[in-house]
Amino acid sequence: MAAHDPSKQGLLGSTSTEHHVDYSSDSDDNVNINTTPKRPAHRQKQQRTRRTQPTNPTLPTFQPLPTRKSWLARRSRYCLIFAAFGLILFVILLVGGGLGYKAALQEPPYGLSPPWYPSPKGGIAGTWYESYQKAAKLVSKMTLAEKVNITTGVGWQMGLAVGTTAPAVLVGFPALQLQDGPLGIRNADNITAFPAGITVGATWNRQLMYARGKAHAIEARAKGVNAILGPCVGPLGRMPAGGRNWEGFGSDPYLQGVAGAETIKGIQSEGVMATVKHFIANEQEHFRQPWEWGLPNAISSNVDDRTLHELYAWPFGDAVKAGVASVMCSYNMVNNSYACGNSKLLNGILKDELGFQGFVMSDWLAQRAGVSTALAGLDMTMPGDGLRWANGKSLWGKELSKAVLNGSVPVERMDDMATRVVAAWYQMGQDNEEKWPRDKGPNFSSWTNEQMGVVSPGSPTEQETVVVNQFVDVQANHSVIARQVAAEGTVLLKNEGPVLPLSRAGLRKRQDANDTSDRVKIGIFGEDAGPIPGGPNSCPDRGCNQGTLGSGWGSGAVEFPYLVTPVEALRKQFDSSEVELHEHLSNQLPFSLSEKAVIDDLDLCLVFVNADAGEGFKAWENVRGDRPDLFLQKNGDALIQEVAARCGGGFSDVVVVIHAVGPVVMERWIDLPQIKAVVFANLPGEESGNALVDVLFGHVNPSGHLPFTIGKSLEDYGPGGQVLYLPNGVVPQQNFSEGLYVDYRWFDKKGITPRFEFGYGLSYTPFELGNATVKTMRPKSALPFPRLDDLVEPPTYSTDIPPVEEVLWPKGDKEVRKLDKYIYPYLSAEEAHNAVASRNGGKKYPYPDGYDTPAPLSQAGGDEGGNPELWAVYAKVTVDVRNTGKAAGAVVPQLYLSYPDVPKESANGPGQVDFPVKVLRGFDKVYLEAGKSAKVEFNLTRRDLSYWDVEVQNWVMIMEGEYTFHVGQSSRDLPVSVTW
Repeated sequence: MAAHDPSKQGLLGSTSTEHHVDYSSDSDDNVNINTTPKRPAHRQKQQRTRRTQPTNPTLPTFQPLPTRKSWLARRSRYCLIFAAFGLILFVILLVGGGLGYKAALQEPPYGLSPPWYPSPKGGIAGTWYESYQKAAKLVSKMTLAEKVNITTGVGWQMGLAVGTTAPAVLVGFPALQLQDGPLGIRNADNITAFPAGITVGATWNRQLMYARGKAHAIEARAKGVNAILGPCVGPLGRMPAGGRNWEGFGSDPYLQGVAGAETIKGIQSEGVMATVKHFIANEQEHFRQPWEWGLPNAISSNVDDRTLHELYAWPFGDAVKAGVASVMCSYNMVNNSYACGNSKLLNGILKDELGFQGFVMSDWLAQRAGVSTALAGLDMTMPGDGLRWANGKSLWGKELSKAVLNGSVPVERMDDMATRVVAAWYQMGQDNEEKWPRDKGPNFSSWTNEQMGVVSPGSPTEQETVVVNQFVDVQANHSVIARQVAAEGTVLLKNEGPVLPLSRAGLRKRQDANDTSDRVKIGIFGEDAGPIPGGPNSCPDRGCNQGTLGSGWGSGAVEFPYLVTPVEALRKQFDSSEVELHEHLSNQLPFSLSEKAVIDDLDLCLVFVNADAGEGFKAWENVRGDRPDLFLQKNGDALIQEVAARCGGGFSDVVVVIHAVGPVVMERWIDLPQIKAVVFANLPGEESGNALVDVLFGHVNPSGHLPFTIGKSLEDYGPGGQVLYLPNGVVPQQNFSEGLYVDYRWFDKKGITPRFEFGYGLSYTPFELGNATVKTMRPKSALPFPRLDDLVEPPTYSTDIPPVEEVLWPKGDKEVRKLDKYIYPYLSAEEAHNAVASRNGGKKYPYPDGYDTPAPLSQAGGDEGGNPELWAVYAKVTVDVRNTGKAAGAVVPQLYLSYPDVPKESANGPGQVDFPVKVLRGFDKVYLEAGKSAKVEFNLTRRDLSYWDVEVQNWVMIMEGEYTFHVGQSSRDLPVSVTW
């Protein structure tokens, strides 16, 4: 059952005939999606060492009917085959939850998003004016082959970066180098392994978000990287067990939007392109792309129009407003249309409504068609290979050359694609040859650690061996930023006594006053406190949970230059003359008799536990991408319980430290009387132990706050919080029927008491908030000003189809050496002739329904980030904050908005517009000395105060009733409020 009403105006549920796969020419090179062989799991690029791509299993072929004699001779064999087939089908039906045969094996209608054509031209924003002027001039001088070159990747492992475009040599435009990832430069040496995005979100510190992005970009530029494939704001965190939630900043669109925008500003301040991802509604790893889980299709995220705008597209709006250079579209379908070919999403929402001026890039092999994706708004395909890994057959490349020659892809669309890429290059100042030498690519290889190698290791063609790794150290002093982010992103959840902060002597006083021994006895328990066997990079792409947990796994992970473990930092911090350390760096139970004797005599116990997850192309034990539950891994819960029962005979204090990719359920032990403190350290990166010690010993007053809700069970998060682990059809359907109610919004709506609420975090010093006031900056109005005509005219392009000579294989002194599996834009004379003949013969590409009817422009659009008035400040809330304790520290005042009631007529009669109890709409982080106070201001924009009206198709501000602004230190600690 769909989560949307296809008949309702403005919803993404309207029918459309956008194509699953298309044919960009008369060539037989195109592959139909419904007959695509199984391909290897996404991003086999993740392994740094070279390896052979897995072979694709061969599709069954039809053979002539056997003779009667052969049939009789082999009938028993066929009986066995049919029996096996029946058994397999039965298992499929069971796994699918008892689905009927038809429901399990038939695909739903493809394309339930309304068509939106033509693709808007870039160049309407004044902030990009000069870049587009330069770009249009340069593109006008390019041949068709060069335009195809800069919009198509050269193929998997055909360059030193994980993604590479070919250059436009004749006009001096270089090959672009694209590299993962969100927390550092993936597959590179001598770089900083920064804390993960979820840790950054937990800092609630805008300045640190910016600083981390800037440091990341400094390293990328020094390594020869043009574009960072980050930050990540999707997944949003709809499901707490989602495998890649840790790459983003938290389970709230406002927090994700601020953190994403600040990161982008930091990255692009250094002239490096940021790539915000994954657009959109890519919320789980199971079934995220075709064939990765044995199914021929990816999962479809079925989401209604209002939910899409107010939750999942919200942080992308912030990213566009920040001037992001690139947006990466995701693997999954949205309303049964692949995200990288969904014209409503790319053309209508991203490019028109949000006014995106950069280029849309596919995730690696997320492009599922040729012509239709170009028409739908895709501007660059990565890594260049089409429906299969590393086969050298692209859906674009020479197929795009044919499509332009035969008239399937309009020349204007081709020029806009190329211009968007070049404009982003100019916008970042990458035409400055002093900072960006044209003749140099990356100074590292993503595929080998050896100094010498080949530039295109994915090609079997013999190549010259050259220096591919120069081992350039780009770390500078960025460990300082990494350590600060990790410390400020550490959340103190519990501190009774208080037992924290510790002293170098271990405790402020002896647990047992009669104990006259010389030293305090402290125990450190758990594998998570110690080193990773074989080193921090021993598991490719960090795809295992061993030792201390510094990051999740997958394309968002990096090679650690080092990883400071908690135990080594604690050894250095404790005064050995005062403290006797006992280490049990294992989760193995039960303890031996000798171990029990030691534990019974301890004064304090520190227990380290964790929970890991990552990208779906890798699995570790029973975790394939998404976690199967929210419990601690590797016997962590039992370890805590056992240590609590035995530490000092059950009378000594226990401190629990958790490293995790997201929420963990703590109900088995959180209320035990021995558990005095709980520290949630998220994913801290290379400076893990040092940052933790900073907090445990009070060098840094804890100021982290949860970027998600920690419930008492996985079921607390509601139906929308559950990962779809088993397919419910050949196209798995995931209905976002919970709408706006994700994370704390769901808990509020259902009156569920969490264990620790969103925004929660303790400090070593208390703070008070009060004296809230609100000031009207602009009078309320229901709708923003009407959309203005474009203040800047986009470039105009010729509609003339270029001559075939522009895409013929170069000859003579311009002849290129062909590398097998490399993606070229060139055509043979016969291929070019056939393309032209197809056009002249009147054979027309089957354009999707609605293609010939231009879609109306959105009144919510008009500039970068949408209608400029959406970003105007309408109300300003001020609150006083005071440090009432005896220690300096940082406080995070948070502002939540409650909407007025809004009457709404519907087909079912009068009713109310449904709103969450409250939504985050502001935060700041303020450092205060003991006894000091400050005023904190929150600026509320029109967008902050509005909701998306699916019938009006615009952001609507409520004119009747009163808004209520709540201010406090978490989503459920809001002592101050004011109405407007």
